[in-house]
Amino acid sequence: IGKRVVAGEINSMEEILSQGLRIQEAGIVKKLLPDLKTEVIDVGIIQKMTPNGQSTRFKALVAAGNENGWLGIGMGKSKQMRIAIEKANNAAYLSVSPVKLGCGSWECRCDQNHSVPFKVKGKGGSVTIEILPAPRGLGLVAGRKIKNLLKMAGIKDAWTTAKGSTTTMNSTSKAVLECLRHTFSQG
Repeated sequence: IGKRVVAGEINSMEEILSQGLRIQEAGIVKKLLPDLKTEVIDVGIIQKMTPNGQSTRFKALVAAGNENGWLGIGMGKSKQMRIAIEKANNAAYLSVSPVKLGCGSWECRCDQNHSVPFKVKGKGGSVTIEILPAPRGLGLVAGRKIKNLLKMAGIKDAWTTAKGSTTTMNSTSKAVLECLRHTFSQG
């Protein structure tokens, strides 16, 4: 795919998705979506006991979005924090998927792309998240980390409910991404 992107045969991410091709290089996404921004969501320390003592590693969770309908989340692990964040960055670019934006609120009906078009539900680990369309001007009614993910996807107004262990950002971010993927697959 990379050679076809450089040659100019493929000009958008929509073409890759419609052909059912699998993206295997982060550079492809960087070229087709140059306005994609990344943000570190969470960095954790993983320790395990070995016969030689404690073995310490880092686990990073990164989100990539362009605030206009694209979002990806990636995880990376390494003995050094910087390398873990770089791995998570690449994984986030590779998992970028489209998010359908619209105005599904019965209170608004403005036909602008500021919220989700309908109620969506997603599950990741023990966390279940439901995103409901909201009228324009309400803002994001969500926790701080969920709010950041929704902003990166381009959603400006939404109500959310979260059940389960939402302190584990890995499960929470996977649930949010699954929710937002449902907007594209159902609509």
